[in-house]
Amino acid sequence: MRLPTGPRPSRSRFFAVMAWVALAVSVAGFSKTFFLPLAQGTFVPLPAAYVHGALMFSWVLLFALQATLIGARAHGLHRRLGWLGVLLAIAVAWSTVAIGMQGVQRDVAAGLGPSATSGIVGSCTAMLGFLLLVAAAVHQRRRPDVHRRLMLIATIALLWPAWLRFRHLFPAVPFPEWVFAVIAADSLLLVMAWHDWRTLGRVHPVTLWLGGALVADHVFETLAFDSAGWRVVADFLVRVLD
Repeated sequence: MRLPTGPRPSRSRFFAVMAWVALAVSVAGFSKTFFLPLAQGTFVPLPAAYVHGALMFSWVLLFALQATLIGARAHGLHRRLGWLGVLLAIAVAWSTVAIGMQGVQRDVAAGLGPSATSGIVGSCTAMLGFLLLVAAAVHQRRRPDVHRRLMLIATIALLWPAWLRFRHLFPAVPFPEWVFAVIAADSLLLVMAWHDWRTLGRVHPVTLWLGGALVADHVFETLAFDSAGWRVVADFLVRVLD
């Protein structure tokens, strides 16, 4: 009689590897605009920058640790740390909107005109999507195949600013908003789809529909950013949040 052996090791390892890749992207993306200036004493931050940076990197590090714990079958510790992750997700969302508003105030003071408020839209919509994905993952925590994919997509969604900052590492690359913030940022979703196809024989519905929605969001945001309609929404959000 063939006994069940649990999840295939390759499946468990995949999500752990992807989590550590996410951490590497975060460090590399912010190396030239955060880590190196910080080490050189030339970093001039917004007031919330240190708190926001600590929270964001804590999330990615916790996600990597959680995926590694599952691979090591440390399920009890994984569950206990999961509730810390819920609080951390809320703090990440709060700090992202807070630093977004500080960026608006800085850009208004610098005289950037109507474009000064545009960045707040992406901050708010990204955090709304992130929190919804995390909430769905918590709700589906007894379905590992769904839970792990929701958490990975939520983390991939957080990496967008890090990917965009790759333009500072490769300034000669044309159209960085497309190359880094869409193509590179969504490449991890394609890797997820490939993994699904290889291990399941199909693309998992979570990867297909929610990963596809994230790609659509990135494309729409890149096309619509700083348009007249975008500025209307941005000005409304600034009035609400100010």
